Amino acid sequence: MPTFEIGEHDFLLDGQPHQVLSGALHYFRVHPDLWADRIRSARLMGLNTIETYVAWNVHAPTPDVFDTTGPRDLGRFLDLVAAEGMHAIVRPGPYICAEWDNGGFPAWLFAMPGVGVRRNEPTYMKAVQQYLEHVLPIVAERQVTRGGPVIAVQVENEYGAYGDDKDYLRALVAINRAQGIDVPLLTCDQADDAMLERGGLPELHRTATFGSRTAERLEILRRHQPTGPLMCMEFWCGWFDHWGAHHHTTDAAASAADLDALLAAGGSVNVYMVHGGTNAGFTNGANDKGVYQPTVTSYDYDAPIAEDGTRTAKYDAFREVLGRYTPLADETAPTRRPAPALTVPQGRTVDLWTAVAGLDGWVDVHDVPTHDQVGAAHGFVLHRTHVDLDAPAVLAFGEVRDRAQVFLDGRQVGVVDRSERATSITLPAGSARLDVLVEDQGRVNYGPRIGEPKGLIGPATLGGEPLTGWRVLPVDVDALAAAPGLASDAPATHAPLPGPSFTVYEADLPVADLFVSTRGWGKGVVWVNGTSLGRYWSKGPQTTLYAPAPLVTGRGDRVVVLELLGAPDGALHLVDAPDLGHTEH
Repeated sequence: MPTFEIGEHDFLLDGQPHQVLSGALHYFRVHPDLWADRIRSARLMGLNTIETYVAWNVHAPTPDVFDTTGPRDLGRFLDLVAAEGMHAIVRPGPYICAEWDNGGFPAWLFAMPGVGVRRNEPTYMKAVQQYLEHVLPIVAERQVTRGGPVIAVQVENEYGAYGDDKDYLRALVAINRAQGIDVPLLTCDQADDAMLERGGLPELHRTATFGSRTAERLEILRRHQPTGPLMCMEFWCGWFDHWGAHHHTTDAAASAADLDALLAAGGSVNVYMVHGGTNAGFTNGANDKGVYQPTVTSYDYDAPIAEDGTRTAKYDAFREVLGRYTPLADETAPTRRPAPALTVPQGRTVDLWTAVAGLDGWVDVHDVPTHDQVGAAHGFVLHRTHVDLDAPAVLAFGEVRDRAQVFLDGRQVGVVDRSERATSITLPAGSARLDVLVEDQGRVNYGPRIGEPKGLIGPATLGGEPLTGWRVLPVDVDALAAAPGLASDAPATHAPLPGPSFTVYEADLPVADLFVSTRGWGKGVVWVNGTSLGRYWSKGPQTTLYAPAPLVTGRGDRVVVLELLGAPDGALHLVDAPDLGHTEH
């Protein structure tokens, strides 16, 4: 069988020096029918390896479920890598960051009493062991030593930026080895002396993450990895975007020059990302370094292979560099052609209050609960009570995570937004039903706020006095959007409703990659034939959502839009190209 080892100076594939030319491609961010296409495009660029994280929360929505079917079929993804004649690097975490919801940790993990994440704490380690006992056998049977594609597995992820529990790292090593992982085990940290020291072990091969100043970063890495090959585990060729900010891009020529410097120095590389994909549904993460900043739906990342799988100027620039170090195929990835453009002028609209009126799942509570306390791992929770005010009064919460729309008798009074550090709003005098619709906009994926509860953090007060006696409903908007009877009794109209509502559009759409324009809309979520494309927001930067062709049937397609604010334009517009927003700071 083939072998992959770490030599005195090089990686050794079957005993021969081998330069790893890898690209990051997360299977959970790409429609499974498109995995083979994206892998092939990476090979045609000149890469010989595909790297992927494994997101724990993708596979384990509850503690007693571990799903590896359909879009979660890691084994099939790795088999497709092998079928393309490529190798694979697997990074199962348990923490991945990746601008992914909660850094990949399942929300239920943090509800365990006394759990201490990312350290050698028994409750946490028991859960981690159970997780890895599901994942690692899938990887182990596909190692290069057993005729498969996997040449290396990473232990944890940039741990030196978080902690320094060496016993924790050793416990992870022991689990990996016990589950049959015999290929090299790696760590990765930023090219920083302190982080590289904290995040590694002498028995593990250290790699670094950076996107520029190659010679300087390799020198730092060499101080901590004195022998063996040098590898940049995340060569940052682009960046991610936050709502309300600009779209990040990097100069293709400058990135290619940095890549050339890394390869010329004999280094191995994992291009992060070679293809970014999409934070579909409610999977996006968020940062909070004093200000909460949720990540947008597109994870295009300004990568060489764009979100829709087409090649970019960066692809061509990287391919030219890679061609200096490895033979290239004659073929290359496709360029973008205009997508079908059309307008569906009318849909059937039902307001949110009508849509939830007959739902089960309401719970009566004394104090406002968090999302986590009512079992809502993501999305929306509706809180309802009655107020009777002789004069205006301030409604306040301990904290709002992340955005609360406040309504009196179904009419919006205002919004309490975490990103503005707001915790209160003034209600007018009167007697009315009070509704507070709270949206989890993405769990923090980096830093000390990982794992924090979502939703309303009590106490709730009105005019300085405790406000108690609530009815609470976790709103399963995915189930509502998929319900065949949603808005079926409503008349067809092009006039949107003024508040939160679902609009259902039905049309025979072209079977092709499509781009749904969100210009003229406020904030919400879009589904195509029951699958969520993700969130949109007029704050930008992105103003289109990508609908991959496998979601479209061409006959009686159904597009559902949850509009939270009341859109001025009620038509559904498909446009011929993506718009990820302005690039000015």
